[in-house]
Amino acid sequence: MQPKIPDGLDAETLIRQIAAALAEDLGLGGDITSFATIPADVHFTGVMAARQDMTIAGLGLAGLTFKAVNPDIAWQPQVEDGARVNTGDVLATVSGPARDLLLAERTALNLLQHLSGIATLARQYVDAVSDTNAVILDTRKTIPGYRDLAKYASRMGGATNHRMRLDDAVLIKDNHIAVAGGVAVAIGRAKDAGHSPIEVECDTLDQVREALNVGVDAILLDNMSTDQLCEAVAVIDGRARSEASGGVNLDTVAAIAATGVDSISVGRITQSAPAVDIGFDWNPDA
Repeated sequence: MQPKIPDGLDAETLIRQIAAALAEDLGLGGDITSFATIPADVHFTGVMAARQDMTIAGLGLAGLTFKAVNPDIAWQPQVEDGARVNTGDVLATVSGPARDLLLAERTALNLLQHLSGIATLARQYVDAVSDTNAVILDTRKTIPGYRDLAKYASRMGGATNHRMRLDDAVLIKDNHIAVAGGVAVAIGRAKDAGHSPIEVECDTLDQVREALNVGVDAILLDNMSTDQLCEAVAVIDGRARSEASGGVNLDTVAAIAATGVDSISVGRITQSAPAVDIGFDWNPDA
Protein backbone atom coordinates (compact mmCIF):
# COMPACT_ATOMS: atom_id res chain seq x y z
CA MET A 1 0.00 0.00 0.00
CA GLN A 2 1.17 3.51 -0.80
CA PRO A 3 1.46 5.58 2.40
CA LYS A 4 -1.03 8.42 2.70
CA ILE A 5 0.15 12.02 2.52
CA PRO A 6 -1.40 13.70 5.59
CA ASP A 7 -4.12 16.22 4.84
CA GLY A 8 -2.94 19.82 4.82
CA LEU A 9 0.72 18.98 4.24
CA ASP A 10 2.69 19.63 1.08
CA ALA A 11 3.94 16.41 -0.51
CA GLU A 12 7.09 17.93 -2.05
CA THR A 13 8.10 19.51 1.24
CA LEU A 14 7.59 16.22 3.07
CA ILE A 15 9.70 14.33 0.55
CA ARG A 16 12.54 16.84 0.97
CA GLN A 17 12.33 16.64 4.76
CA ILE A 18 12.40 12.85 4.72
CA ALA A 19 15.34 12.82 2.29
CA ALA A 20 17.28 15.24 4.50
CA ALA A 21 16.53 13.19 7.62
CA LEU A 22 17.68 9.97 5.95
CA ALA A 23 20.85 11.62 4.68
CA GLU A 24 21.59 12.91 8.16
CA ASP A 25 21.34 9.38 9.59
CA LEU A 26 23.06 7.58 6.73
CA GLY A 27 26.27 9.56 6.59
CA LEU A 28 28.80 9.07 3.82
CA GLY A 29 29.59 5.43 4.47
CA GLY A 30 26.07 4.03 4.71
CA ASP A 31 24.75 1.53 7.24
CA ILE A 32 28.02 -0.30 7.80
CA THR A 33 26.57 -2.56 10.51
CA SER A 34 23.77 -3.98 8.36
CA PHE A 35 26.03 -4.36 5.34
CA ALA A 36 28.57 -6.24 7.45
CA THR A 37 26.13 -8.59 9.20
CA ILE A 38 23.18 -9.18 6.86
CA PRO A 39 23.42 -10.70 3.36
CA ALA A 40 21.89 -8.62 0.58
CA ASP A 41 19.24 -11.23 -0.28
CA VAL A 42 17.76 -11.53 3.23
CA HIS A 43 14.20 -10.25 3.61
CA PHE A 44 12.63 -8.98 6.78
CA THR A 45 9.09 -8.42 8.03
CA GLY A 46 8.82 -6.00 10.91
CA VAL A 47 5.93 -5.08 13.17
CA MET A 48 5.58 -1.51 14.38
CA ALA A 49 3.68 -1.54 17.68
CA ALA A 50 2.74 0.82 20.49
CA ARG A 51 4.56 0.31 23.76
CA GLN A 52 2.26 2.68 25.63
CA ASP A 53 -1.20 4.20 25.19
CA MET A 54 -1.03 7.04 22.67
CA THR A 55 -2.66 9.05 19.90
CA ILE A 56 -1.13 8.47 16.48
CA ALA A 57 0.26 11.14 14.15
CA GLY A 58 2.74 10.70 11.33
CA LEU A 59 2.16 7.04 10.49
CA GLY A 60 2.05 7.86 6.79
CA LEU A 61 5.37 9.70 7.13
CA ALA A 62 6.92 6.57 8.58
CA GLY A 63 5.67 4.63 5.56
CA LEU A 64 7.00 7.29 3.18
CA THR A 65 10.39 7.01 4.87
CA PHE A 66 10.61 3.29 4.18
CA LYS A 67 9.42 3.84 0.60
CA ALA A 68 12.04 6.57 0.10
CA VAL A 69 14.74 3.98 0.76
CA ASN A 70 13.17 1.32 -1.46
CA PRO A 71 9.85 1.85 -3.31
CA ASP A 72 9.31 -1.93 -3.35
CA ILE A 73 9.06 -2.16 0.44
CA ALA A 74 5.57 -3.37 1.41
CA TRP A 75 3.81 -1.04 3.82
CA GLN A 76 0.58 -2.05 5.55
CA PRO A 77 -0.83 0.37 8.16
CA GLN A 78 -3.29 -0.98 10.71
CA VAL A 79 -4.55 2.35 12.09
CA GLU A 80 -4.95 5.93 10.90
CA ASP A 81 -3.59 9.20 12.21
CA GLY A 82 -5.75 10.55 15.02
CA ALA A 83 -6.50 7.07 16.35
CA ARG A 84 -6.13 6.34 20.04
CA VAL A 85 -4.25 3.08 20.53
CA ASN A 86 -3.32 0.98 23.52
CA THR A 87 -0.10 -0.69 24.61
CA GLY A 88 0.62 -3.61 22.32
CA ASP A 89 -1.55 -2.48 19.42
CA VAL A 90 0.01 -3.05 16.00
CA LEU A 91 0.38 0.17 14.02
CA ALA A 92 1.83 -1.21 10.79
CA THR A 93 3.72 -4.09 9.23
CA VAL A 94 6.64 -3.55 6.88
CA SER A 95 8.31 -6.09 4.60
CA GLY A 96 11.29 -5.92 2.29
CA PRO A 97 15.05 -6.33 2.06
CA ALA A 98 16.40 -6.39 5.59
CA ARG A 99 19.19 -3.93 4.88
CA ASP A 100 16.76 -1.34 3.52
CA LEU A 101 14.30 -1.69 6.38
CA LEU A 102 17.00 -1.31 8.99
CA LEU A 103 18.42 1.69 7.18
CA ALA A 104 15.05 3.48 7.32
CA GLU A 105 13.99 2.24 10.77
CA ARG A 106 15.38 4.97 13.03
CA THR A 107 14.34 7.90 10.84
CA ALA A 108 10.83 6.48 10.46
CA LEU A 109 10.50 5.93 14.20
CA ASN A 110 11.93 9.35 15.07
CA LEU A 111 9.26 11.07 13.00
CA LEU A 112 6.43 8.86 14.21
CA GLN A 113 7.41 8.95 17.90
CA HIS A 114 7.88 12.72 17.94
CA LEU A 115 4.64 13.56 16.13
CA SER A 116 2.61 10.98 18.05
CA GLY A 117 4.03 12.49 21.23
CA ILE A 118 2.62 15.87 20.23
CA ALA A 119 -0.75 14.32 19.33
CA THR A 120 -0.85 12.37 22.59
CA LEU A 121 -0.17 15.43 24.72
CA ALA A 122 -2.66 17.52 22.75
CA ARG A 123 -5.30 14.87 23.33
CA GLN A 124 -4.65 14.93 27.08
CA TYR A 125 -5.28 18.68 27.17
CA VAL A 126 -8.40 18.38 25.01
CA ASP A 127 -9.75 15.61 27.23
CA ALA A 128 -9.04 17.66 30.36
CA VAL A 129 -11.42 20.44 29.23
CA SER A 130 -13.99 18.25 27.46
CA ASP A 131 -16.77 19.20 29.88
CA THR A 132 -16.38 22.91 29.06
CA ASN A 133 -16.67 25.00 25.90
CA ALA A 134 -12.99 25.97 25.91
CA VAL A 135 -10.91 25.21 22.81
CA ILE A 136 -7.28 24.13 23.18
CA LEU A 137 -4.92 26.07 20.89
CA ASP A 138 -1.33 25.33 20.00
CA THR A 139 1.29 28.07 19.43
CA ARG A 140 4.30 28.94 17.25
CA LYS A 141 6.65 27.27 19.75
CA THR A 142 7.90 24.61 17.35
CA ILE A 143 11.21 23.20 16.15
CA PRO A 144 12.31 25.46 13.28
CA GLY A 145 11.57 23.86 9.93
CA TYR A 146 9.01 21.41 11.33
CA ARG A 147 6.09 23.69 12.17
CA ASP A 148 3.71 22.25 9.58
CA LEU A 149 4.34 18.75 10.94
CA ALA A 150 4.01 19.82 14.58
CA LYS A 151 0.78 21.70 13.89
CA TYR A 152 -0.55 18.69 11.96
CA ALA A 153 0.21 16.42 14.92
CA SER A 154 -1.52 18.87 17.23
CA ARG A 155 -4.66 18.68 15.08
CA MET A 156 -4.53 14.89 15.20
CA GLY A 157 -4.70 15.20 18.98
CA GLY A 158 -7.82 17.34 18.76
CA ALA A 159 -6.25 20.75 19.35
CA THR A 160 -6.90 23.76 17.12
CA ASN A 161 -4.10 25.56 15.31
CA HIS A 162 -3.43 29.15 16.36
CA ARG A 163 -1.34 31.29 14.00
CA MET A 164 0.82 29.23 11.67
CA ARG A 165 3.00 32.23 10.77
CA LEU A 166 3.38 35.89 11.63
CA ASP A 167 1.43 36.88 8.53
CA ASP A 168 -1.65 34.84 9.50
CA ALA A 169 -3.18 37.37 11.89
CA VAL A 170 -2.40 40.40 14.04
CA LEU A 171 -1.52 39.49 17.62
CA ILE A 172 -0.38 42.56 19.54
CA LYS A 173 1.81 41.41 22.43
CA ASP A 174 3.47 43.13 25.37
CA ASN A 175 6.55 44.31 23.47
CA HIS A 176 4.39 45.75 20.67
CA ILE A 177 2.38 47.63 23.30
CA ALA A 178 5.49 48.91 25.06
CA VAL A 179 7.12 50.18 21.86
CA ALA A 180 3.89 51.61 20.42
CA GLY A 181 3.07 53.46 23.63
CA GLY A 182 -0.03 51.67 24.86
CA VAL A 183 -2.82 49.22 24.09
CA ALA A 184 -5.11 51.71 22.35
CA VAL A 185 -2.30 53.17 20.24
CA ALA A 186 -1.17 49.72 19.06
CA ILE A 187 -4.71 48.63 18.21
CA GLY A 188 -5.39 51.89 16.41
CA ARG A 189 -2.29 51.53 14.26
CA ALA A 190 -3.20 47.96 13.35
CA LYS A 191 -6.65 49.13 12.29
CA ASP A 192 -5.18 52.03 10.30
CA ALA A 193 -3.03 49.47 8.48
CA GLY A 194 -6.24 47.71 7.42
CA HIS A 195 -5.79 44.54 9.43
CA SER A 196 -8.63 42.36 10.72
CA PRO A 197 -9.12 40.42 12.92
CA ILE A 198 -6.98 41.89 15.67
CA GLU A 199 -6.04 40.20 18.94
CA VAL A 200 -4.25 41.96 21.79
CA GLU A 201 -2.43 40.58 24.81
CA CYS A 202 -3.52 42.07 28.15
CA ASP A 203 -1.77 41.60 31.48
CA THR A 204 -4.26 43.58 33.57
CA LEU A 205 -7.97 44.25 33.74
CA ASP A 206 -7.30 47.91 32.98
CA GLN A 207 -5.71 46.86 29.69
CA VAL A 208 -8.73 44.65 28.97
CA ARG A 209 -11.05 47.63 29.45
CA GLU A 210 -8.82 49.83 27.28
CA ALA A 211 -8.84 47.26 24.49
CA LEU A 212 -12.62 46.92 24.63
CA ASN A 213 -13.08 50.68 24.53
CA VAL A 214 -11.28 50.98 21.18
CA GLY A 215 -12.66 47.71 19.84
CA VAL A 216 -10.79 44.46 19.28
CA ASP A 217 -11.71 40.98 18.06
CA ALA A 218 -9.90 38.89 20.67
CA ILE A 219 -8.11 39.43 23.96
CA LEU A 220 -5.28 37.20 25.15
CA LEU A 221 -5.36 37.14 28.95
CA ASP A 222 -1.74 36.59 29.89
CA ASN A 223 -0.63 34.91 33.12
CA MET A 224 -3.78 35.76 35.02
CA SER A 225 -5.02 33.84 38.05
CA THR A 226 -8.31 31.98 37.76
CA ASP A 227 -10.00 34.72 39.80
CA GLN A 228 -8.64 37.36 37.43
CA LEU A 229 -9.73 35.28 34.43
CA CYS A 230 -13.27 35.04 35.80
CA GLU A 231 -13.37 38.81 36.25
CA ALA A 232 -11.90 39.40 32.79
CA VAL A 233 -14.48 37.14 31.16
CA ALA A 234 -17.21 39.10 32.95
CA VAL A 235 -15.74 42.42 31.80
CA ILE A 236 -15.42 41.22 28.21
CA ASP A 237 -19.00 39.93 28.32
CA GLY A 238 -18.93 38.52 24.81
CA ARG A 239 -17.63 41.71 23.16
CA ALA A 240 -14.45 39.90 22.10
CA ARG A 241 -13.15 36.36 22.15
CA SER A 242 -11.16 35.50 25.26
CA GLU A 243 -7.97 33.43 25.27
CA ALA A 244 -6.05 32.37 28.37
CA SER A 245 -2.29 31.91 28.17
CA GLY A 246 0.56 31.35 30.59
CA GLY A 247 0.85 28.93 33.49
CA VAL A 248 -1.10 26.29 31.61
CA ASN A 249 -0.36 22.65 32.35
CA LEU A 250 -2.37 19.49 32.83
CA ASP A 251 -2.84 20.30 36.52
CA THR A 252 -4.25 23.79 35.86
CA VAL A 253 -5.99 23.62 32.48
CA ALA A 254 -9.36 22.36 33.76
CA ALA A 255 -9.64 25.18 36.30
CA ILE A 256 -8.66 27.71 33.63
CA ALA A 257 -11.31 26.35 31.28
CA ALA A 258 -13.92 26.58 34.03
CA THR A 259 -13.48 30.37 34.16
CA GLY A 260 -15.42 30.61 30.91
CA VAL A 261 -12.62 31.62 28.54
CA ASP A 262 -13.23 30.75 24.90
CA SER A 263 -9.80 29.24 24.30
CA ILE A 264 -6.57 28.28 26.04
CA SER A 265 -3.20 28.39 24.26
CA VAL A 266 -0.68 25.75 25.32
CA GLY A 267 2.89 26.20 24.13
CA ARG A 268 4.18 22.94 25.57
CA ILE A 269 2.05 20.85 23.19
CA THR A 270 4.50 21.52 20.36
CA GLN A 271 7.45 22.81 22.36
CA SER A 272 8.13 20.02 24.81
CA ALA A 273 5.87 17.02 24.25
CA PRO A 274 7.78 13.83 25.10
CA ALA A 275 8.21 11.30 22.32
CA VAL A 276 6.09 8.19 22.75
CA ASP A 277 7.50 4.67 22.80
CA ILE A 278 6.98 2.71 19.58
CA GLY A 279 8.80 -0.51 18.75
CA PHE A 280 9.82 -1.98 15.41
CA ASP A 281 10.62 -5.67 15.76
CA TRP A 282 11.37 -8.60 13.49
CA ASN A 283 8.45 -10.96 13.02
CA PRO A 284 9.97 -14.45 12.58
CA ASP A 285 6.58 -15.99 11.73
CA ALA A 286 5.93 -13.76 8.72
